[in-house]
Amino acid sequence: MNKKTIVCVVGARPNFMKMAPILKEFTTLKEQVTPYLVHTGQHYDHDMKASFFQQLGIPEPDVDLGVGSGSHSEQTANIMLRFEPVLNTVKPYAVLVVGDVNSTIACSLVAVKKQIPVLHVEAGLRSRDREMPEEINRILTDQISDRLYTTEKDAEINLRYEGIDSSRICFVGNVMIDSLKANLEQAPPFAETLKEYQKPFNNILAGKYALLTMHRPANVDNPLTLRKLLMSVVAVSQKLPVIFPIHPRTRTKIEQEGMKELIDAGNLICLPPVGYLQMLGLMKSAKMVLTDSGGLQEETTSLGIPCVTLRENTERPITVDQGTNTIVGTDPDKIKACVDDILTTGGKSGRTPEYWDGRAASRIVADIKKHYL
Repeated sequence: MNKKTIVCVVGARPNFMKMAPILKEFTTLKEQVTPYLVHTGQHYDHDMKASFFQQLGIPEPDVDLGVGSGSHSEQTANIMLRFEPVLNTVKPYAVLVVGDVNSTIACSLVAVKKQIPVLHVEAGLRSRDREMPEEINRILTDQISDRLYTTEKDAEINLRYEGIDSSRICFVGNVMIDSLKANLEQAPPFAETLKEYQKPFNNILAGKYALLTMHRPANVDNPLTLRKLLMSVVAVSQKLPVIFPIHPRTRTKIEQEGMKELIDAGNLICLPPVGYLQMLGLMKSAKMVLTDSGGLQEETTSLGIPCVTLRENTERPITVDQGTNTIVGTDPDKIKACVDDILTTGGKSGRTPEYWDGRAASRIVADIKKHYL
């Protein structure tokens, strides 16, 4: 039997967590499938990339396109230009993409124009906000994909509404939760991470601090919005310490806008970007998480930790309807009210959504075997 090559694409940090369990599951078909890993280089921080690959057990990419930063158009175009020669050389049977970043739509467009099947993991999520670049990426990728793997049942409703036949849709669960469940026991204690960065932690106890992440352009690129959010976070830190691993993009904006005095105020413990395992360790012992990250909304729901989402909407409504997530936007009063409720009542408890059981990757690979091998 001739082995078939499937090109697997990663571009930004969340893609690593989604691809890791799929690559591992492909080893069960090693006589039939050769995965060929392409890193587009969309996430261009070398240290962050290296730590995530190592911690998640992802093999070194077969090729790194080294695209780097740029506007959305520049980045998407450069990925397409550099990805096409890879397909010409590798001649894969299919291209597997995950999530909603520019790498996802760029590589999907190249593949479909070359009549190569596109397999989209995490299909059908919708925020209804087309000002978000990721929403455009999601909609377009789903339209041109041959197989659409969904994390929740409502995603199929979204896809059917957009005219996609149910025969192309497969409900498999959430690969982010696969990675979380596989790695949670290896996550270092939060105090160990603070000690590594020589941050004081003697007055911080498990369950007695908040974890903050913030990186989305809508929050950090607008100086007024960024200042408002930072002032809200400083206010939160007067009630309990806030650990803040600062994304490179966010740190740059803070420094450019002269807001460093804000993050030096209050009881904020600012860290550089941390690895995947360190983030899990910080998250699992937190009283609450404040974030604009989609992935953390899912992970906190799985862990049963209250999540305060600093966005006006979410493409993961199941984390609100069934999980621990509350959408507060950037309104300081809503942020304060939600935080106070969590401190008073413990916040939302939620429940684990269907198929968020650590076996999504096995369902994906079983479906690929059924349809393509």
